[in-house]
Amino acid sequence: MGSSSVVLALGLVACNDAVVHSTCVRPGCPQTEENQTFELPQTDKLDLLLVLDNSRSMADKQALLASAVPDLVLGLVNPPCVGPEGVPAMTPPGHPLDPCPAGTRRVMAPVLDIHIGVLSSSLGGHGADGCPDVVQSEQACAGGTNTTNNDKGHLVARLDACGPSAAPTYEDRGFLAWDPAQSLSPPGEDDFLGLGGSLRDMVAGVGPLGCEYESQLESVYRFLVDPEPYESISVVNNRATPDGTDTALLQQRAAFLRSDSLLAIVMVSDENDCSIKEYGQFYYVGQEKTSEGMDVRLPRARSECAIDPNDPCCKSCGQDPGSCPADPTCTSPEGGPALLAPEEDPKNLRCWDQKRRFGIDFLYPVDRYVKAFTSTEIQDRAGNLVPNPLFSDLDPNDDVWRARDAGSVFFAGIVGVPWQDIARDPTNLAQGLKSTAELEAPLDASGRTTWDVILGDPTKYVKPLDPLMIESVAKRAGTNPITGDALVDANAPEENPINGHERTIAGDDLQYACIFPLPQGQERDCTDDTLAGCDCKDTTNDSPLCAQNPASGGAPTLQVRAKAYPGLRQLEVLKGLGEQAVVGSVCPARIDDLAAPDHGYRPVMAALQERLKARVHNACLRDVDFAIDPKGGLPAVLIEARHAEGGACTCDPSTGRIEVPEAHASLVTRIQTHPRAAGEPWDCFCMMIQAEAGAARHACQEDVNDPPLASGEPVHRWCYIDGATTPPTGNPELVSDCPDNQQRRFRITGDAKPLPKASLFLTYPVE
Repeated sequence: MGSSSVVLALGLVACNDAVVHSTCVRPGCPQTEENQTFELPQTDKLDLLLVLDNSRSMADKQALLASAVPDLVLGLVNPPCVGPEGVPAMTPPGHPLDPCPAGTRRVMAPVLDIHIGVLSSSLGGHGADGCPDVVQSEQACAGGTNTTNNDKGHLVARLDACGPSAAPTYEDRGFLAWDPAQSLSPPGEDDFLGLGGSLRDMVAGVGPLGCEYESQLESVYRFLVDPEPYESISVVNNRATPDGTDTALLQQRAAFLRSDSLLAIVMVSDENDCSIKEYGQFYYVGQEKTSEGMDVRLPRARSECAIDPNDPCCKSCGQDPGSCPADPTCTSPEGGPALLAPEEDPKNLRCWDQKRRFGIDFLYPVDRYVKAFTSTEIQDRAGNLVPNPLFSDLDPNDDVWRARDAGSVFFAGIVGVPWQDIARDPTNLAQGLKSTAELEAPLDASGRTTWDVILGDPTKYVKPLDPLMIESVAKRAGTNPITGDALVDANAPEENPINGHERTIAGDDLQYACIFPLPQGQERDCTDDTLAGCDCKDTTNDSPLCAQNPASGGAPTLQVRAKAYPGLRQLEVLKGLGEQAVVGSVCPARIDDLAAPDHGYRPVMAALQERLKARVHNACLRDVDFAIDPKGGLPAVLIEARHAEGGACTCDPSTGRIEVPEAHASLVTRIQTHPRAAGEPWDCFCMMIQAEAGAARHACQEDVNDPPLASGEPVHRWCYIDGATTPPTGNPELVSDCPDNQQRRFRITGDAKPLPKASLFLTYPVE
């Protein structure tokens, strides 16, 4: 039986263990160019972007995030040391550059280069008057000026939502730079306490005074992806018209986002996304006044919309009906389009259930955001396909030539969904959040999954199975399919443990997906008119957030709980991103024990850290099935491609490299014709030496020290570790930080580690 070779392009880190990640390398795989070449970007850098809803109800969640984010950062910058059985070291290292105590090793190599930036959800009115850029507000800013309705998708580094003071950032670029090795020029932050304090200040400075048309998804799209972010937007001939290019945003993006970094996005929001389309007449959903100063009332939807919003005749009564039959409900007594009554069209609910209520979906489709984080090409303002900045080299003049792939982008959504629905154990979040596979796994014989429970099928207007995740003004009924808890009314003898109870709403709000207690001492007296976004001002309310308040004669005006609404659009994006996504709840399971593993948003940060660990430095492999020989070796050739600094190409055997033998010269030719070669300065090629069978290979595959020792001598070679074989190939401890389905990696030890800016190409024979 003959064999063919699959060439896998591997961009590896310049330090720490290097690895390969491939798609299909098994016998029988179709031999196409697409699966012959797979690139893993350099992964020794991380860009972390926090996207915070800054609407009126977010102050309590922002405080929880400020306490949780340092957990994530600390776990990456100064990972703990553990012994052979995974027992933490008695004396952990105080600094990421400090060695572990004897007999222990770090669970992962420290990340020594991190950019951390913050965005808000406020993008103004998208052409409408609903969120003016500048507001004089007695309530929000004690008589001052509130300018947080439109942060324009720029990085936010303020200390106070109501003041001009700015947090100190790296070179005043709007983000923080973690740089304990002081390798940046100029050097960044090397004190973790200082980094954590600055980050907490920036999170608090986002504030809870922003636009109530929250554009969580579009804000992150604007900053990271939009190839042509507009400078301004105005209404011209009744159409929203973007104008100019926001060069300040592009400069911030280029400084913050390294093309060869891992990218982690953490979005925190307690409401559904309201990213209004910024063209045509879609802005009108955010319009509050007519040119004559009258309140705007939107036209009704045709009657078909109440039955099936996907019906071709589900349109606005203000639109041309085309071939659809006449609808008598669409004509007002005056003969014009029938308008919704004021009580049917509260401004606070303009983004809710739009197609059914208005006959028009005014929001960008969620597919826009799934493609933004997965596709190499996206549409510009004119609809032309252009390179996606997220997967491009944003600065061709620097010394970085590699661009990330979709597997280097992670999106964590901390949104409105009961934590019980997405936890591995619905009674104990300390057991962790469900993985992508667990979210997609059937829950019972019917085949329904967790996604059916929390999301349903929005494309077909199929509601979630969990009634708590149904957006509704009216009181809902039913039972949570995960916990078995029934929804109850306000007069029930016992509360639902997830959302308390359904409440009476005057038509201008929605029922809650989940609630949680405010920290002790942070209860809010809603008789104080200076408090923005207080949920218990109505003395006759029956909200589960409110308790009796002596200051109002025992009326329920003391807010003791916080709430969240179903975050359906964000969840739809997270589902579309698959293994790139982490799903978390903005309603924490516990807030009373700072040390608990399920405190605040710590479970989300732990899940995200696990995903990042699989890609930082010595990345883990999945979907591979290499034919390992009886002595633990691979019939493979590993070639390092790099630029010959100073014109000298040296392949030094003492560092695990030799000149490419004539028998493999065709592989160099193949590398030189690789699609990415045109943009790379590759003019030096060395073959990396696999650890020889015997003592050297045994040391490479078994010794956790680096470099490993064979007969007292350091090993500068590569080898393959596979914890999924029976018995394991190599020491399972060397892949213990990998996810269960990725217990594999290539290990390159000692001086054989790839040189700066090098790429590795693996040739593996497939029969």
